[in-house]
Amino acid sequence: MTETIDASVVICAHTLDRWDDLTRAVASVRAQQPPARELIVVIDNNEHLRERAAREIDGVTILANEGPAGLSGARMTGAAHATGTVIAFLDDDAVTEPGWLAALLDAYLDPAVIGAGGPVEPLWRAPRPAWFPDEFLWVVGCTYAGMHIQQGRIRNPVGANMSVRADVLRRAGGFTSDLGRRKLGFSVSGKARIGGKAESCEETEFSIRTARLNPGCHWAYRRGAQVRHCVPAQRTTWKYFVQRCLVEGTAKAVLTRLTGHADGLGAENRYVREVLPRAVARNLVAALRGEPGALGRAGAIVAGFTLTAFAYARTRLGGVAPAQSQGTTVRVGPAG
Repeated sequence: MTETIDASVVICAHTLDRWDDLTRAVASVRAQQPPARELIVVIDNNEHLRERAAREIDGVTILANEGPAGLSGARMTGAAHATGTVIAFLDDDAVTEPGWLAALLDAYLDPAVIGAGGPVEPLWRAPRPAWFPDEFLWVVGCTYAGMHIQQGRIRNPVGANMSVRADVLRRAGGFTSDLGRRKLGFSVSGKARIGGKAESCEETEFSIRTARLNPGCHWAYRRGAQVRHCVPAQRTTWKYFVQRCLVEGTAKAVLTRLTGHADGLGAENRYVREVLPRAVARNLVAALRGEPGALGRAGAIVAGFTLTAFAYARTRLGGVAPAQSQGTTVRVGPAG
């Protein structure tokens, strides 16, 4: 008997500031063909947002985060209530393109596929800075130039657009709470404050761990499973670029403590050895030809690498170790 492959889509949200983005994300999922089995929106420690979502978004399961505060706990809360054979995670500030869900589900026709993702394109809310290099689009949570894709396989998907078999997620124990964004509370103005020393790489650690637990299996990349990820004006500043590079370096140091150097930095070694030098050279040549922004992009690549490497080395030398390498302790599977 052939297994029916369907998907529960989980969207996590934490702030009213992105209400319009959240409703667009929900609408884009509703428009997918075939439709999702169910759509679950998990609210991370924001009762006002949960109440509004429950009041104004019909036909969607609205949940409060039942796990540790932050994205990992919210995702696992959604997964615990999901009933689909596949669980797809979408950011609240991302919108799916037509054919997104069909392309993801198509990947699971191969029994060796444990999870799948697709391109995440930037949706610029302000003019893109001329100095911002394609190779650093990971700074704004998007697919970057030079991402390692080999014969339709990837080490890990971008978190804004990822899916995984529910039974794989269950056996792996979920996302680790040692990595990923965490809510630190609210500022005086009422805005959510997000922070933590390792606010990234939880999807990478999870992908490596699940691949190890399922020998002979892999993560698939489907170009047709495309989403667009909102990039607001505050994420187009040099200050934000610097901050995210430092965060990434710190997170990569924690990641290598959890997974080892070979898996934790395998793709990054190629990125540093091959992708970045070519990009710098290409932009320097373009600058000599008078191309606007080319010299700035070359400088941003050098600065971004230096900042990331510095944060990585500082964390490694500082001996900051995660408490554990396990996933969050939230039950995964249909809610009973």
